[in-house]
Amino acid sequence: MKILVAGAQGQLARALVDAARVRRGFDVVVMGRPQLDLRDTATVAQAFAAVEPDLLINAAAYTAVDKAESDPAAALAINRDGAAALAAVADGYACPVIHLSTDYVFDGTKAEPYVESDRVGPASVYGRSKLEGEIAVMAANARHVILRTAWLYAPYGLNFLRTVVRLARERPQLRIVADQWGNPTYVPHLAHAVLSIAAQIGAAAPGAGMWGTYHGAAGGETTWAGFAAEIIRVGAPHGLPTVPVVPIATDEYPVAARRPANSRLDCTKLARTFGVRLPPWQQGVEECLPRLIRETRV
Repeated sequence: MKILVAGAQGQLARALVDAARVRRGFDVVVMGRPQLDLRDTATVAQAFAAVEPDLLINAAAYTAVDKAESDPAAALAINRDGAAALAAVADGYACPVIHLSTDYVFDGTKAEPYVESDRVGPASVYGRSKLEGEIAVMAANARHVILRTAWLYAPYGLNFLRTVVRLARERPQLRIVADQWGNPTYVPHLAHAVLSIAAQIGAAAPGAGMWGTYHGAAGGETTWAGFAAEIIRVGAPHGLPTVPVVPIATDEYPVAARRPANSRLDCTKLARTFGVRLPPWQQGVEECLPRLIRETRV
């Protein structure tokens, strides 16, 4: 199966390439700007003509959550209009699409983990742009899987785990928000899940009942402070300083965009439909930190 991945600079694109090396049957072609620029529809058509993929994974996104509050046009151009262009061109090739989305499509006020049918209501420009992207993809290509995920981290890229490791080496203590809950998701685990989905939808008939919206995140839940404490604990044997994590309230860490207090995603539908369930978030930390410390200097 030849897969075109949009979003060459992202964590997921890199993880998909790594995952395809250890799984048979996948030829992953990753493309980003300028060859594939979601703000230039001509490049989208050219990329499809060059690759002729069997399946598209849209891992490209505008992810500067706070910056989006003052530049909504940029977020919408990529997360909505670019996503729509990708899905539409893919539809012309009878090519299914896996579109990555986010927990930020919810407002975070629900007490329990969110299921796919819950009412959406993004509280930020970024969340709105991703929700509008979901709607655009659904309208442009009936053969779609929209996969919402959350709190991504890897040994590479910009993410919370790498920030905690850096700050632990620079500061005597870490003040971390403790009233936002979610599922920290290890990107290599997500990549293997995405390829498992890809294998199944690539072989599906056009009218298959697996098309739709799903949640795909790590098992278990924690707060940002709990996540940070686990990073410090797991990193200690590898030389990471054991600095204390001081829990704080969201109000003590002001940012431009409001974050959901509850980002927890219920992933039962994904397991039921595709037989895919991501490992516990703690397992991801155990796998990520030794690799990070071994391969990089943060």
